[in-house]
Amino acid sequence: MNHATHHDHDETLPPATNEPGQQHPLGVYFKVWGYLFVLSAMSYAVDYFQVQGIMRWVLIITFMLLKAGLIVAIFMHMAWERLALVYAILVPPLCLATLVGLMLIESNYTFWTRVLFLDFGG
Repeated sequence: MNHATHHDHDETLPPATNEPGQQHPLGVYFKVWGYLFVLSAMSYAVDYFQVQGIMRWVLIITFMLLKAGLIVAIFMHMAWERLALVYAILVPPLCLATLVGLMLIESNYTFWTRVLFLDFGG
């Protein structure tokens, strides 16, 4: 019979540390700071090169969402959280964005219905 002793179980545990909480390497934070700097520079470049129209807003919003994602993932430690907590934080804003999009579609329908049938067009 092969019996595992209490001593064998203790060898699989990580060594105890005196520091509270989990420590992350500083290199991760410096790398993210660099990414944020580059994304901010690219956002300013949109204005510098005078990009206009829909491309301007697509670029600015894309850079903004990338920066916000980096900040939430690394500086707010979401990258190391349980998936349930990540869902609890990310799903409600996504649901709200979906509802806002649906309201936008409905508002266009209502506006053009009023223009066509109530003679608000002139």
